[in-house]
Amino acid sequence: MDIGPSRSALRSLDVFEAFRQAGRPLSLSEVARLTDIPVSTCHGVVRSLQQRGFLYNLSSKEMYPTRKLWELAHEIDAHDPVAARLAPALTALRDATNETTILGTRHGDAVMYLLVIESEQSIRYSSRAGEIKALHSSSIGKTMLGSLEETALSDWLAAHPLPRITDRTITAARRLKNDLDVSRARGYYVTRGENVADVMALAAPVRIGTQTLGVAIAGPMHRMDPNEPMLASKLRQCVQSMEQRDVEFR
Repeated sequence: MDIGPSRSALRSLDVFEAFRQAGRPLSLSEVARLTDIPVSTCHGVVRSLQQRGFLYNLSSKEMYPTRKLWELAHEIDAHDPVAARLAPALTALRDATNETTILGTRHGDAVMYLLVIESEQSIRYSSRAGEIKALHSSSIGKTMLGSLEETALSDWLAAHPLPRITDRTITAARRLKNDLDVSRARGYYVTRGENVADVMALAAPVRIGTQTLGVAIAGPMHRMDPNEPMLASKLRQCVQSMEQRDVEFR
C-alpha cells in the first residue's frame, strides 16, 4: 500500500507543530527529536520546506518558519465560505456574553472547531480552530448527535463506546439518549464539566444551506451556571441571526 504522499504531508505538519511547541529556532536534530522522525528522513522534509520558502536558516545549525505559511493561511481564511460569513455573529455573541464562542462541525465520529472567538476575560475557556472534541462529551458534539434522525442516533449509540473524558462524562448510552431528548426539546445542549473539568458550555444547531453546524458558548462553570437562561437566550438570537444571514447571502 502506497502511503508516501500522505505520510510526507503529515511530517511537514509535524515540523511546523514542533516549532509551535518550542517557540524558538530549532536545529535539524531538535526537529527530528520533537517530531520523532529519523534524522535522515527529517532532513529531506526540512529541505523540501526550505526549497518551497516555508523555512529559512538563521545560522548553519538553526532554522525557523518564514511568514509564508501565515500569509497562505490568512488568504485561505479570508475566503472561508462559512466561517467568514458567520464570524460577525459569533463575535457579537462573544461580546454579548463575555464568554468564548465556538463554531463547529461534525468530523467523522468527533467534532472539529471551525472558528473560536475567545472571551477577553483573564479566566476563560481557551481553544483554537482545528481542535477535535468527542461527540458525546462536548456541547457541539451533543448538538450533532441530537440533530440525527431517531434511527441513526440509536444505531450510533449502539455502535460506539462512550469513553470517560472527565469524572462528569456521560458514559451510559441510555442516559446520554435521555440527555439529548431533553436538550432537543429545550432547544439547546449543555455540558457541565463533561469535556473539560470546571467548564460549562451551551450549544445549539445552526442550519447553513444543507449543512448543520453547532454554535457554542463556553466558560468557567461558576460564571456560566447562574447565567444559563440569559446565555441560552443570547445563543438562540445568534443562531437566528446566522441563519437569516445565510438566507440573505443566498
